[in-house]
Amino acid sequence: LVWDEVGESDEDRDKVLFQLDQECLDVYKRKVDQALKSRDLLLQALDYSKMELARLASALGEKSIATSPEKTARTIKQQLAALAPTLEQLGKQKKERINKFADIMSRIEQIRGEIAGNLEIGQQVAIPQINEDDLTDEKLRDFQSQLQELEKKKRERLKKVLEHVSTVQDLCSVLKMEHFSIITEVHESLDDSVGKDHKSISNDTLSKLDRTIATLNEDKTLRLKKLQELATQLNDLWDLMDTPTEERSLFDHVTCNRTASAEEVTAPGALALDIINQAEVEVQRLDELKYSKMKEIAFKKQTTLEDIYASAHIVIDTAAAHDKIFALIESGSMEPTELIADMDSQILKAKEEALSRKEILDKVERWISACEEESWLEDYNRDDNRYNSGRGAHLNLKRAEKARIQVNKIPGLVETLVAKTTAWEENHGLSFTYDGVPLLAMLDEYVMLRQEKEEEKRKMREQKRYTEQLLNIDREGPFGTRVSPYRVASAKKVPSPKPNGSVANGSPGRRLSMSTQQNESKSSRSAGKKAAAVAAQPKTPASPNEAATVKEDDTPIQHTDADPVPCSP
Repeated sequence: LVWDEVGESDEDRDKVLFQLDQECLDVYKRKVDQALKSRDLLLQALDYSKMELARLASALGEKSIATSPEKTARTIKQQLAALAPTLEQLGKQKKERINKFADIMSRIEQIRGEIAGNLEIGQQVAIPQINEDDLTDEKLRDFQSQLQELEKKKRERLKKVLEHVSTVQDLCSVLKMEHFSIITEVHESLDDSVGKDHKSISNDTLSKLDRTIATLNEDKTLRLKKLQELATQLNDLWDLMDTPTEERSLFDHVTCNRTASAEEVTAPGALALDIINQAEVEVQRLDELKYSKMKEIAFKKQTTLEDIYASAHIVIDTAAAHDKIFALIESGSMEPTELIADMDSQILKAKEEALSRKEILDKVERWISACEEESWLEDYNRDDNRYNSGRGAHLNLKRAEKARIQVNKIPGLVETLVAKTTAWEENHGLSFTYDGVPLLAMLDEYVMLRQEKEEEKRKMREQKRYTEQLLNIDREGPFGTRVSPYRVASAKKVPSPKPNGSVANGSPGRRLSMSTQQNESKSSRSAGKKAAAVAAQPKTPASPNEAATVKEDDTPIQHTDADPVPCSP
């Protein structure tokens, strides 16, 4: 209509229509191209979805998922729509699995870093690189197993660290040292204010703790050794000076560990430096005091030694021993402890010797006692008034009965003494002396005296019988009985024995005159006098005429400091 009104020519009209046909054809071509491109994109998306589905299924290890659901659909969009839920589900599962892997691997790296000491306290490790192509359950379990092993190792290390810290604290308590500075010097996280989860468990920390414990144990051992040496010195000095128990108890905290091992010493402050210094000061004080009391201690022990020898009836040169001790102390040629130890050794040796002599000495005492009773019995038998009913007569009678029993045992006792003394001398290679006099000589002398006495008694009995025969002849003359002018009455009555066994005005008999060194101790002199008193027995007169004419043997015995008192019974 426009062209008719305008009067457009057919040629121009054909040209315009041709252009319109071309333009419409171009529009169709563009739409077809767009449709082809859209179809290609959908096919690519479908292929990608299939590939993604296969990759996710492979990465997650899901073998039961169908990777070709398009076989049941007709169009591309339907195929994509069928794959979309599965892809979405696998995508979520992949993210969850990646998060699990990331958490486990981070914890693994964290523990490894703590063990290696590469991480500071509170520092977190970077997110590790995760292989998204391998997110299977098997791989996850493998990482979980590694994590469990590392966590177990961490717990063991943490326990070891805490034990080491506790050991350090205990050692510091025994040594009385500040443990805080020692612990924090190893690592600042070992302080009690830091929680267990944040304490260092690195190899370096454990190594430092081991070195610290070794150093403290060495220090503990050295201090204990020093304290034990001081305790031993204290004990020796106390024994040396006879320190009372009350004063010793002030240092019980020092001496209680004298024989303990390092592991047994656990009391707080037991090995503190101030305790060691206190013990050193006390040892120094006692050591200085020791020299001032050394003479007193030495002579006290010498007195003990002399008492032992005196009780064993052994003669020693006490004056020479005192001079020797005095010279050693004044010259300082021997340490006081060595001198006291030597005297203790002498005392021990003396005790052993006294113990070896005890059995013989007991029998010697019995022998001396029996000899005393024998002497008393002889005096008692010579008393004509012994059967009178005077005061104490019954007591003397009982004593006489007992004395006869003891006297009858003397020969057997002497034989036993000779045998035992001979055996003792053979075993010891020494002569057995009693207050400086050889015991065998005393026994031989006694046997000889006893034999002489028996011989005198026999002669006296014969003389008595002879005298009686003469008297009987005089009485029976041819013109009857008459009194003999030779009858002799006793000029003096024989003194009666006292109840205690002593005899007034008794005359001493023979005595031993053996020459030996006199014991300077009082006990030795008293023992010699006792034995001499036993030996002093009166002689029996040979005839009644001689009863009144018996005189004492008043020959004096000269005594010097080197001559012994006669001690033979």
